Amino acid sequence: MPTALNPSFASLGLPPQLVTALARRGVTEPFPIQSATMPDALAGRDILGRGATGSGKTLAFGLPMLTRLAGDQARPLCPKAIVLVPTRELALQVHDALEPLGKSLGVRMRTVVGGMSFSRQTEALRRGVDLVVATPGRLTDHVQQGTCDLRDVSIAVLDEADHMADMGFLPQVSWLLDRIKPGGQRLLFSATLDRDVDKLVRKYLSAPVTHSLAPSTAAVDTMEHHLLKVSHEGKFAVTAEIAGRDGRTIMFVRTKHGADRLVKQFGRVGVKAAALHGGKTQGARTRVLDEFKAGTVPVLVATDVAARGVHVDDISLVVHVDPPADPKSYLHRAGRTARAGESGIVVTLVSPHQEREVDLLAKQAGITPARVRVEPGSAELVRLTGSRSPSGDPLAVVAAPVAARAARHGSGAGAGRGGGGGRPVRGARRAPERGSGHSGGAEEPRARVASATGGRAAGARAGGVRSASGGAAGGRAAVSARSTAGSRGGAGAGRARRG
Repeated sequence: MPTALNPSFASLGLPPQLVTALARRGVTEPFPIQSATMPDALAGRDILGRGATGSGKTLAFGLPMLTRLAGDQARPLCPKAIVLVPTRELALQVHDALEPLGKSLGVRMRTVVGGMSFSRQTEALRRGVDLVVATPGRLTDHVQQGTCDLRDVSIAVLDEADHMADMGFLPQVSWLLDRIKPGGQRLLFSATLDRDVDKLVRKYLSAPVTHSLAPSTAAVDTMEHHLLKVSHEGKFAVTAEIAGRDGRTIMFVRTKHGADRLVKQFGRVGVKAAALHGGKTQGARTRVLDEFKAGTVPVLVATDVAARGVHVDDISLVVHVDPPADPKSYLHRAGRTARAGESGIVVTLVSPHQEREVDLLAKQAGITPARVRVEPGSAELVRLTGSRSPSGDPLAVVAAPVAARAARHGSGAGAGRGGGGGRPVRGARRAPERGSGHSGGAEEPRARVASATGGRAAGARAGGVRSASGGAAGGRAAVSARSTAGSRGGAGAGRARRG
Protein backbone atom coordinates (compact mmCIF):
# COMPACT_ATOMS: atom_id res chain seq x y z
CA MET A 1 0.00 0.00 0.00
CA PRO A 2 1.64 3.29 -1.08
CA THR A 3 2.26 5.79 1.70
CA ALA A 4 4.09 9.07 2.08
CA LEU A 5 7.22 7.08 2.90
CA ASN A 6 6.56 4.53 0.15
CA PRO A 7 4.93 6.44 -2.72
CA SER A 8 3.37 4.87 -5.80
CA PHE A 9 4.69 5.36 -9.32
CA ALA A 10 1.65 7.53 -10.09
CA SER A 11 2.25 9.78 -7.09
CA LEU A 12 5.86 10.23 -8.19
CA GLY A 13 4.60 11.87 -11.38
CA LEU A 14 4.78 9.13 -14.00
CA PRO A 15 2.12 9.24 -16.75
CA PRO A 16 -0.77 6.72 -16.59
CA GLN A 17 0.43 4.83 -19.71
CA LEU A 18 3.77 4.16 -18.04
CA VAL A 19 2.19 3.13 -14.74
CA THR A 20 -0.05 0.69 -16.61
CA ALA A 21 2.90 -0.73 -18.59
CA LEU A 22 4.82 -1.25 -15.35
CA ALA A 23 1.86 -3.03 -13.77
CA ARG A 24 1.62 -5.41 -16.75
CA ARG A 25 5.21 -6.41 -16.02
CA GLY A 26 4.43 -6.96 -12.35
CA VAL A 27 6.17 -3.78 -11.17
CA THR A 28 3.76 -1.98 -8.85
CA GLU A 29 5.88 -0.29 -6.18
CA PRO A 30 9.11 1.67 -6.62
CA PHE A 31 12.35 0.60 -4.97
CA PRO A 32 13.93 3.08 -2.53
CA ILE A 33 16.44 4.46 -5.03
CA GLN A 34 13.59 5.04 -7.51
CA SER A 35 11.46 6.87 -4.96
CA ALA A 36 14.43 9.00 -3.96
CA THR A 37 15.65 10.01 -7.41
CA MET A 38 12.54 10.22 -9.61
CA PRO A 39 11.21 13.60 -8.41
CA ASP A 40 14.56 15.27 -9.06
CA ALA A 41 15.05 13.46 -12.37
CA LEU A 42 11.55 14.38 -13.58
CA ALA A 43 12.30 18.01 -12.68
CA GLY A 44 15.34 17.95 -14.98
CA ARG A 45 17.99 18.20 -12.27
CA ASP A 46 21.40 16.58 -12.61
CA ILE A 47 21.65 13.39 -10.54
CA LEU A 48 24.61 11.72 -8.88
CA GLY A 49 23.36 8.37 -7.64
CA ARG A 50 24.77 5.24 -6.11
CA GLY A 51 22.72 2.15 -5.52
CA ALA A 52 23.63 -1.45 -4.90
CA THR A 53 23.58 -3.81 -7.86
CA GLY A 54 20.00 -5.02 -8.23
CA SER A 55 18.58 -2.00 -6.42
CA GLY A 56 16.61 -0.73 -9.43
CA LYS A 57 18.99 1.85 -10.89
CA THR A 58 17.89 1.23 -14.47
CA LEU A 59 14.27 2.21 -13.82
CA ALA A 60 15.44 5.01 -11.51
CA PHE A 61 16.97 6.88 -14.45
CA GLY A 62 14.95 5.22 -17.22
CA LEU A 63 11.39 6.02 -16.16
CA PRO A 64 11.91 9.79 -15.75
CA MET A 65 13.87 9.87 -19.01
CA LEU A 66 11.10 8.12 -20.96
CA THR A 67 8.55 10.48 -19.43
CA ARG A 68 10.51 13.55 -20.48
CA LEU A 69 11.14 12.22 -23.99
CA ALA A 70 7.48 11.44 -24.74
CA GLY A 71 5.60 13.49 -27.32
CA ASP A 72 8.44 14.97 -29.39
CA GLN A 73 10.06 12.63 -31.90
CA ALA A 74 13.71 12.86 -32.82
CA ARG A 75 15.01 14.00 -36.20
CA PRO A 76 16.88 11.52 -38.41
CA LEU A 77 20.39 10.79 -37.05
CA CYS A 78 19.76 13.06 -34.05
CA PRO A 79 18.76 11.21 -30.86
CA LYS A 80 17.34 13.21 -27.97
CA ALA A 81 18.89 11.11 -25.21
CA ILE A 82 21.79 8.71 -24.75
CA VAL A 83 22.67 6.13 -22.12
CA LEU A 84 26.36 5.18 -22.04
CA VAL A 85 27.33 1.83 -20.52
CA PRO A 86 30.64 -0.07 -20.43
CA THR A 87 29.64 -3.40 -22.01
CA ARG A 88 27.40 -4.85 -24.69
CA GLU A 89 25.64 -7.07 -22.17
CA LEU A 90 24.68 -4.13 -19.98
CA ALA A 91 23.48 -2.17 -23.03
CA LEU A 92 21.20 -5.03 -24.04
CA GLN A 93 19.93 -5.40 -20.46
CA VAL A 94 19.09 -1.69 -20.24
CA HIS A 95 17.38 -1.80 -23.63
CA ASP A 96 15.33 -4.87 -22.69
CA ALA A 97 14.21 -3.24 -19.45
CA LEU A 98 13.16 0.07 -21.01
CA GLU A 99 12.09 -0.70 -24.58
CA PRO A 100 8.62 -2.16 -23.80
CA LEU A 101 7.97 0.71 -21.40
CA GLY A 102 9.06 3.25 -23.99
CA LYS A 103 6.59 1.79 -26.50
CA SER A 104 3.72 2.79 -24.21
CA LEU A 105 4.80 6.42 -24.67
CA GLY A 106 5.86 6.21 -28.32
CA VAL A 107 9.55 6.54 -27.47
CA ARG A 108 11.81 4.81 -30.01
CA MET A 109 14.98 3.09 -28.72
CA ARG A 110 18.04 1.49 -30.26
CA THR A 111 21.19 -0.19 -28.96
CA VAL A 112 24.42 0.99 -30.57
CA VAL A 113 27.17 -1.45 -29.60
CA GLY A 114 30.09 -3.27 -31.16
CA GLY A 115 29.78 -6.82 -32.39
CA MET A 116 26.50 -6.00 -34.12
CA SER A 117 25.78 -4.67 -37.61
CA PHE A 118 27.00 -1.10 -38.04
CA SER A 119 24.87 -0.61 -41.16
CA ARG A 120 21.67 -1.70 -39.44
CA GLN A 121 22.36 0.69 -36.60
CA THR A 122 22.85 3.44 -39.18
CA GLU A 123 19.54 2.57 -40.87
CA ALA A 124 17.72 2.83 -37.55
CA LEU A 125 19.36 6.16 -36.74
CA ARG A 126 18.36 7.51 -40.17
CA ARG A 127 14.73 6.59 -39.45
CA GLY A 128 14.93 8.49 -36.19
CA VAL A 129 15.67 7.20 -32.69
CA ASP A 130 14.68 9.05 -29.53
CA LEU A 131 16.90 7.15 -27.11
CA VAL A 132 20.23 5.46 -27.87
CA VAL A 133 21.75 2.97 -25.43
CA ALA A 134 25.40 2.67 -26.41
CA THR A 135 28.90 1.64 -25.56
CA PRO A 136 31.34 4.58 -25.87
CA GLY A 137 33.48 3.24 -28.71
CA ARG A 138 30.71 2.28 -31.11
CA LEU A 139 28.86 5.55 -30.55
CA THR A 140 32.14 7.39 -31.19
CA ASP A 141 32.42 5.53 -34.51
CA HIS A 142 28.95 6.68 -35.56
CA VAL A 143 29.59 10.30 -34.59
CA GLN A 144 32.94 10.37 -36.40
CA GLN A 145 31.42 8.86 -39.54
CA GLY A 146 28.48 11.25 -39.54
CA THR A 147 25.83 8.60 -38.88
CA CYS A 148 24.88 10.08 -35.51
CA ASP A 149 24.67 13.72 -34.40
CA LEU A 150 24.54 14.51 -30.68
CA ARG A 151 23.55 18.18 -30.93
CA ASP A 152 19.91 17.45 -30.05
CA VAL A 153 20.70 15.36 -26.97
CA SER A 154 19.07 16.89 -23.91
CA ILE A 155 19.48 13.96 -21.50
CA ALA A 156 22.71 11.98 -21.02
CA VAL A 157 23.02 9.08 -18.59
CA LEU A 158 26.27 7.41 -17.55
CA ASP A 159 25.59 3.99 -16.05
CA GLU A 160 28.38 2.08 -14.28
CA ALA A 161 30.66 5.07 -14.70
CA ASP A 162 33.29 3.60 -12.40
CA HIS A 163 33.54 0.53 -14.59
CA MET A 164 33.99 2.70 -17.67
CA ALA A 165 36.82 4.44 -15.82
CA ASP A 166 38.41 1.10 -14.94
CA MET A 167 38.23 0.02 -18.58
CA GLY A 168 39.87 3.20 -19.87
CA PHE A 169 36.80 4.64 -21.61
CA LEU A 170 36.76 8.06 -19.93
CA PRO A 171 38.51 9.85 -22.84
CA GLN A 172 35.78 8.59 -25.20
CA VAL A 173 33.03 9.42 -22.71
CA SER A 174 34.38 12.95 -22.36
CA TRP A 175 34.71 13.30 -26.13
CA LEU A 176 31.05 12.35 -26.56
CA LEU A 177 29.79 14.59 -23.76
CA ASP A 178 31.69 17.53 -25.27
CA ARG A 179 29.51 17.17 -28.39
CA ILE A 180 26.24 17.50 -26.50
CA LYS A 181 24.69 20.93 -26.23
CA PRO A 182 25.22 22.64 -22.87
CA GLY A 183 22.38 23.00 -20.42
CA GLY A 184 20.96 19.51 -20.76
CA GLN A 185 20.35 17.02 -17.98
CA ARG A 186 23.14 14.68 -16.85
CA LEU A 187 22.58 11.62 -14.67
CA LEU A 188 25.42 9.48 -13.36
CA PHE A 189 24.60 6.18 -11.68
CA SER A 190 26.94 3.52 -10.39
CA ALA A 191 27.30 0.95 -7.64
CA THR A 192 30.46 2.77 -6.57
CA LEU A 193 31.65 6.33 -7.07
CA ASP A 194 35.42 6.56 -6.96
CA ARG A 195 38.66 6.98 -8.89
CA ASP A 196 38.28 9.18 -11.96
CA VAL A 197 34.49 9.40 -11.76
CA ASP A 198 34.75 12.59 -9.71
CA LYS A 199 36.41 14.26 -12.73
CA LEU A 200 33.32 13.59 -14.81
CA VAL A 201 31.11 14.90 -12.03
CA ARG A 202 33.04 18.15 -11.67
CA LYS A 203 33.23 18.79 -15.41
CA TYR A 204 29.80 17.74 -16.67
CA LEU A 205 27.26 17.79 -13.81
CA SER A 206 25.79 21.09 -12.68
CA ALA A 207 24.84 21.30 -8.99
CA PRO A 208 23.93 17.60 -8.94
CA VAL A 209 21.52 16.17 -6.39
CA THR A 210 23.24 13.26 -4.67
CA HIS A 211 21.41 10.07 -3.78
CA SER A 212 23.55 7.39 -2.16
CA LEU A 213 21.61 4.38 -0.95
CA ALA A 214 24.31 1.75 -0.78
CA PRO A 215 27.59 1.26 1.04
CA SER A 216 30.66 0.42 -1.02
CA THR A 217 30.80 -3.00 0.59
CA ALA A 218 28.84 -6.19 0.01
CA ALA A 219 25.19 -6.38 1.05
CA VAL A 220 25.72 -8.52 4.14
CA ASP A 221 22.06 -8.33 5.15
CA THR A 222 20.85 -10.23 2.10
CA MET A 223 23.87 -12.39 1.27
CA GLU A 224 25.55 -15.26 3.05
CA HIS A 225 29.31 -15.30 2.50
CA HIS A 226 31.41 -18.44 2.88
CA LEU A 227 35.07 -19.25 2.32
CA LEU A 228 35.40 -22.92 1.38
CA LYS A 229 38.93 -24.17 2.02
CA VAL A 230 39.85 -26.85 -0.50
CA SER A 231 42.93 -28.87 -1.32
CA HIS A 232 44.65 -28.55 -4.69
CA GLU A 233 43.80 -32.16 -5.49
CA GLY A 234 40.13 -31.88 -4.55
CA LYS A 235 39.29 -28.48 -5.98
CA PHE A 236 37.88 -29.58 -9.32
CA ALA A 237 35.82 -32.35 -7.75
CA VAL A 238 34.35 -29.85 -5.27
CA THR A 239 33.65 -27.38 -8.09
CA ALA A 240 31.97 -30.05 -10.22
CA GLU A 241 29.76 -31.16 -7.32
CA ILE A 242 28.65 -27.58 -6.74
CA ALA A 243 27.92 -27.23 -10.46
CA GLY A 244 25.78 -30.37 -10.25
CA ARG A 245 23.31 -28.77 -7.82
CA ASP A 246 19.75 -27.80 -8.65
CA GLY A 247 19.05 -24.18 -9.60
CA ARG A 248 20.94 -21.46 -11.43
CA THR A 249 24.58 -21.06 -10.51
CA ILE A 250 27.11 -18.57 -11.78
CA MET A 251 30.82 -19.31 -11.38
CA PHE A 252 33.57 -16.75 -11.85
CA VAL A 253 37.10 -17.39 -13.10
CA ARG A 254 39.91 -15.00 -13.96
CA THR A 255 40.39 -15.59 -17.69
CA LYS A 256 38.44 -16.50 -20.80
CA HIS A 257 40.69 -19.50 -21.36
CA GLY A 258 39.94 -20.67 -17.84
CA ALA A 259 36.20 -20.31 -18.47
CA ASP A 260 36.29 -22.35 -21.67
CA ARG A 261 38.47 -25.01 -20.07
CA LEU A 262 36.25 -25.41 -17.01
CA VAL A 263 33.14 -25.77 -19.19
CA LYS A 264 34.89 -28.56 -21.15
CA GLN A 265 35.89 -30.28 -17.93
CA PHE A 266 32.32 -30.08 -16.66
CA GLY A 267 31.06 -31.62 -19.90
CA ARG A 268 33.38 -34.61 -19.44
CA VAL A 269 31.75 -35.43 -16.10
CA GLY A 270 28.15 -34.79 -17.18
CA VAL A 271 27.58 -31.21 -16.05
CA LYS A 272 25.95 -28.88 -18.59
CA ALA A 273 27.51 -25.42 -18.47
CA ALA A 274 28.32 -22.52 -20.79
CA ALA A 275 31.05 -19.89 -20.80
CA LEU A 276 30.54 -16.13 -21.05
CA HIS A 277 33.49 -13.85 -21.77
CA GLY A 278 34.81 -11.19 -24.12
CA GLY A 279 36.27 -13.65 -26.57
CA LYS A 280 32.84 -14.75 -27.82
CA THR A 281 30.87 -13.08 -30.59
CA GLN A 282 27.85 -11.03 -29.59
CA GLY A 283 25.52 -13.64 -31.03
CA ALA A 284 27.18 -16.39 -29.00
CA ARG A 285 27.05 -14.32 -25.81
CA THR A 286 23.39 -13.50 -26.33
CA ARG A 287 22.61 -17.15 -26.98
CA VAL A 288 24.41 -18.23 -23.79
CA LEU A 289 22.54 -15.68 -21.69
CA ASP A 290 19.19 -16.69 -23.19
CA GLU A 291 19.87 -20.35 -22.40
CA PHE A 292 20.92 -19.46 -18.86
CA LYS A 293 17.80 -17.35 -18.32
CA ALA A 294 15.59 -20.12 -19.71
CA GLY A 295 17.24 -22.69 -17.45
CA THR A 296 18.36 -24.97 -20.28
CA VAL A 297 21.93 -24.26 -19.14
CA PRO A 298 21.95 -24.18 -15.33
CA VAL A 299 25.60 -23.21 -14.86
CA LEU A 300 27.26 -20.09 -16.26
CA VAL A 301 31.05 -19.87 -16.08
CA ALA A 302 31.99 -16.23 -16.52
CA THR A 303 34.84 -13.77 -16.36
CA ASP A 304 34.47 -10.41 -14.67
CA VAL A 305 33.04 -8.93 -17.87
CA ALA A 306 29.75 -10.59 -16.90
CA ALA A 307 29.63 -9.07 -13.42
CA ARG A 308 28.29 -5.78 -14.82
CA GLY A 309 25.93 -7.06 -17.44
CA VAL A 310 24.18 -10.19 -16.22
CA HIS A 311 20.82 -9.44 -14.67
CA VAL A 312 19.06 -12.77 -14.29
CA ASP A 313 16.47 -13.55 -11.65
CA ASP A 314 16.74 -16.47 -9.24
CA ILE A 315 20.51 -16.91 -9.21
CA SER A 316 20.76 -18.43 -5.75
CA LEU A 317 24.49 -19.13 -5.69
CA VAL A 318 27.60 -17.27 -6.86
CA VAL A 319 30.89 -19.18 -6.76
CA HIS A 320 34.33 -17.54 -6.95
CA VAL A 321 36.26 -20.45 -8.43
CA ASP A 322 39.14 -18.01 -8.80
CA PRO A 323 39.13 -15.38 -6.03
CA PRO A 324 38.49 -11.88 -7.41
CA ALA A 325 41.34 -9.46 -7.92
CA ASP A 326 39.99 -6.73 -5.64
CA PRO A 327 37.05 -5.82 -3.35
CA LYS A 328 35.21 -4.03 -6.14
CA SER A 329 35.24 -7.15 -8.29
CA TYR A 330 33.95 -9.14 -5.32
CA LEU A 331 31.08 -6.67 -4.92
CA HIS A 332 30.01 -6.88 -8.55
CA ARG A 333 30.41 -10.63 -8.82
CA ALA A 334 28.44 -11.15 -5.63
CA GLY A 335 25.76 -8.77 -6.90
CA ARG A 336 24.51 -11.40 -9.35
CA THR A 337 22.63 -12.94 -6.42
CA ALA A 338 20.55 -11.38 -3.63
CA ARG A 339 19.05 -8.93 -6.10
CA ALA A 340 16.18 -6.58 -5.26
CA GLY A 341 16.02 -7.67 -1.63
CA GLU A 342 16.17 -11.42 -2.31
CA SER A 343 18.63 -13.61 -0.46
CA GLY A 344 21.59 -15.46 -1.93
CA ILE A 345 24.79 -17.31 -1.12
CA VAL A 346 28.30 -16.33 -2.20
CA VAL A 347 31.12 -18.85 -1.80
CA THR A 348 34.81 -18.47 -2.54
CA LEU A 349 36.99 -21.53 -3.11
CA VAL A 350 40.29 -20.99 -1.32
CA SER A 351 43.39 -23.08 -1.89
CA PRO A 352 45.94 -23.21 0.96
CA HIS A 353 48.31 -20.63 -0.55
CA GLN A 354 45.44 -18.17 -1.14
CA GLU A 355 44.15 -17.93 2.43
CA ARG A 356 46.05 -14.82 3.49
CA GLU A 357 45.12 -12.79 0.42
CA VAL A 358 41.47 -13.86 0.51
CA ASP A 359 41.23 -12.93 4.20
CA LEU A 360 42.48 -9.44 3.35
CA LEU A 361 40.04 -9.22 0.43
CA ALA A 362 37.11 -10.14 2.71
CA LYS A 363 38.10 -7.44 5.17
CA GLN A 364 38.33 -4.81 2.43
CA ALA A 365 34.96 -5.90 1.02
CA GLY A 366 33.35 -5.40 4.41
CA ILE A 367 32.25 -9.00 4.93
CA THR A 368 32.74 -11.50 7.72
CA PRO A 369 32.48 -14.84 5.94
CA ALA A 370 32.10 -18.22 7.57
CA ARG A 371 35.16 -20.38 7.00
CA VAL A 372 34.90 -24.13 6.56
CA ARG A 373 37.10 -26.85 5.10
CA VAL A 374 35.31 -29.05 2.57
CA GLU A 375 36.12 -32.15 0.55
CA PRO A 376 34.30 -33.83 -2.33
CA GLY A 377 31.13 -35.41 -1.02
CA SER A 378 31.32 -33.78 2.42
CA ALA A 379 28.08 -33.12 4.30
CA GLU A 380 29.08 -29.51 4.93
CA LEU A 381 29.49 -28.87 1.20
CA VAL A 382 26.02 -30.28 0.56
CA ARG A 383 24.52 -28.19 3.37
CA LEU A 384 26.01 -24.91 2.17
CA THR A 385 25.64 -25.26 -1.60
CA GLY A 386 23.22 -28.11 -2.30
CA SER A 387 26.04 -29.88 -4.16
CA ARG A 388 25.45 -33.20 -5.89
CA SER A 389 27.85 -35.66 -7.50
CA PRO A 390 27.72 -35.32 -11.30
CA SER A 391 26.70 -38.32 -13.37
CA GLY A 392 30.17 -38.87 -14.81
CA ASP A 393 28.64 -39.45 -18.26
CA PRO A 394 30.30 -37.16 -20.83
CA LEU A 395 28.02 -34.75 -22.67
CA ALA A 396 27.86 -34.64 -26.46
CA VAL A 397 30.20 -32.04 -27.94
CA VAL A 398 28.59 -29.50 -30.28
CA ALA A 399 30.80 -27.98 -32.97
CA ALA A 400 31.35 -24.23 -32.82
CA PRO A 401 29.09 -22.25 -35.19
CA VAL A 402 30.62 -21.15 -38.47
CA ALA A 403 29.71 -17.55 -37.68
CA ALA A 404 31.74 -17.64 -34.49
CA ARG A 405 34.79 -18.96 -36.37
CA ALA A 406 34.37 -16.34 -39.08
CA ALA A 407 34.08 -13.56 -36.53
CA ARG A 408 37.43 -14.53 -35.06
CA HIS A 409 38.96 -13.72 -38.44
CA GLY A 410 37.25 -10.34 -38.57
CA SER A 411 34.49 -11.15 -41.09
CA GLY A 412 30.89 -10.07 -40.79
CA ALA A 413 29.30 -6.70 -40.34
CA GLY A 414 30.76 -4.84 -37.43
CA ALA A 415 32.98 -7.73 -36.43
CA GLY A 416 36.03 -5.56 -36.20
CA ARG A 417 34.38 -3.14 -33.83
CA GLY A 418 34.49 -4.16 -30.23
CA GLY A 419 31.69 -4.13 -27.72
CA GLY A 420 32.94 -1.05 -25.95
CA GLY A 421 32.96 -0.31 -29.16
CA GLY A 422 35.25 0.53 -32.02
CA ARG A 423 38.13 2.90 -32.48
CA PRO A 424 39.40 5.23 -29.80
CA VAL A 425 39.26 8.97 -30.29
CA ARG A 426 42.23 10.35 -32.17
CA GLY A 427 44.86 11.35 -29.70
CA ALA A 428 42.96 9.90 -26.79
CA ARG A 429 44.61 7.18 -24.77
CA ARG A 430 42.54 4.05 -24.47
CA ALA A 431 43.01 0.90 -22.48
CA PRO A 432 44.23 -2.01 -24.60
CA GLU A 433 41.61 -4.49 -25.63
CA ARG A 434 42.10 -7.76 -23.84
CA GLY A 435 40.82 -11.23 -24.25
CA SER A 436 39.81 -10.83 -27.91
CA GLY A 437 40.69 -8.56 -30.77
CA HIS A 438 36.99 -7.93 -31.39
CA SER A 439 35.59 -7.26 -27.95
CA GLY A 440 36.31 -3.67 -27.09
CA GLY A 441 33.30 -3.24 -24.81
CA ALA A 442 33.89 -6.42 -22.98
CA GLU A 443 37.54 -6.21 -22.14
CA GLU A 444 38.42 -8.34 -19.20
CA PRO A 445 40.65 -6.87 -16.51
CA ARG A 446 44.23 -7.96 -17.01
CA ALA A 447 44.60 -11.07 -14.91
CA ARG A 448 47.13 -10.51 -12.20
CA VAL A 449 46.86 -14.18 -11.43
CA ALA A 450 47.85 -16.85 -13.93
CA SER A 451 44.86 -19.10 -14.54
CA ALA A 452 45.42 -22.81 -14.13
CA THR A 453 41.93 -24.02 -14.99
CA GLY A 454 42.88 -27.52 -15.81
CA GLY A 455 46.43 -26.37 -16.40
CA ARG A 456 49.66 -26.95 -14.56
CA ALA A 457 48.80 -25.44 -11.20
CA ALA A 458 52.30 -25.89 -9.82
CA GLY A 459 54.43 -23.01 -10.91
CA ALA A 460 51.65 -20.80 -12.34
CA ARG A 461 52.07 -17.96 -9.91
CA ALA A 462 51.52 -14.22 -10.22
CA GLY A 463 51.03 -11.55 -7.60
CA GLY A 464 51.26 -14.14 -4.84
CA VAL A 465 48.01 -15.89 -5.75
CA ARG A 466 47.60 -18.84 -8.07
CA SER A 467 44.40 -19.20 -10.05
CA ALA A 468 43.30 -22.80 -9.95
CA SER A 469 39.93 -23.22 -11.58
CA GLY A 470 40.23 -26.89 -11.67
CA GLY A 471 43.71 -26.67 -10.13
CA ALA A 472 45.64 -29.87 -10.51
CA ALA A 473 42.58 -31.50 -11.95
CA GLY A 474 43.93 -30.86 -15.42
CA GLY A 475 42.23 -31.36 -18.71
CA ARG A 476 41.86 -35.09 -18.02
CA ALA A 477 40.01 -34.77 -14.72
CA ALA A 478 37.15 -37.16 -14.22
CA VAL A 479 34.72 -37.33 -11.35
CA SER A 480 33.25 -40.66 -10.37
CA ALA A 481 29.66 -41.08 -9.25
CA ARG A 482 30.84 -40.40 -5.74
CA SER A 483 33.20 -37.69 -7.01
CA THR A 484 35.75 -38.27 -4.29
CA ALA A 485 38.91 -38.68 -6.25
CA GLY A 486 39.31 -35.20 -7.81
CA SER A 487 41.77 -35.64 -10.68
CA ARG A 488 45.13 -36.90 -11.74
CA GLY A 489 45.86 -34.73 -14.77
CA GLY A 490 48.30 -32.59 -12.84
CA ALA A 491 51.41 -31.25 -14.39
CA GLY A 492 50.87 -32.94 -17.73
CA ALA A 493 47.86 -30.81 -18.61
CA GLY A 494 49.85 -27.96 -20.05
CA ARG A 495 51.11 -24.59 -19.10
CA ALA A 496 48.58 -22.09 -17.70
CA ARG A 497 48.02 -19.03 -19.78
CA ARG A 498 47.77 -15.49 -18.58
CA GLY A 499 44.55 -13.72 -19.68
